[in-house]
Amino acid sequence: MKSTCDISDEMHPNVQYLKPVFQSFGKKTRFSGRIVTIECFEDNSLVEEALRSDGSECVLVIDAGASLNCAMMGDKRATDAIKNSWEGIIINGPIRDSAEINTMNIGIRALGTCPRKSIKKGVGKRDVNVSFSNVKFIPGHHLYADEDGVIVLENKAD
Repeated sequence: MKSTCDISDEMHPNVQYLKPVFQSFGKKTRFSGRIVTIECFEDNSLVEEALRSDGSECVLVIDAGASLNCAMMGDKRATDAIKNSWEGIIINGPIRDSAEINTMNIGIRALGTCPRKSIKKGVGKRDVNVSFSNVKFIPGHHLYADEDGVIVLENKAD
């Protein structure tokens, strides 16, 4: 994968940039893939469902409304993500079990950590356009993440 800096140089101004407020978790610092979205608030039912399905060549983008009241995933969901070949995860909210996740071969960007688990009422939407941190995440568009940041493009970079 080319660096986000190189992609930015080649594709600007057709690049969206995630604000640099998201923390990196997991051993995988670089990942990219086709965007799959979930919009939910303090309920990770759809997150669990998505991460238990095939995520080959995909990045899961979770818009949890920037709520810091509970984690949207922990080590169990990270294990599901690895098992089902997800490239990475972006969360507009926190995670939990960060010490365990940081030993796992997964790439996650999240707003931080929270020990409290989410509720499970099955509330949320999947495969919808979501916007946060100055970026519009549209299912099927492409996301690239590395040590320098996270960028989104409409089409896959060469």
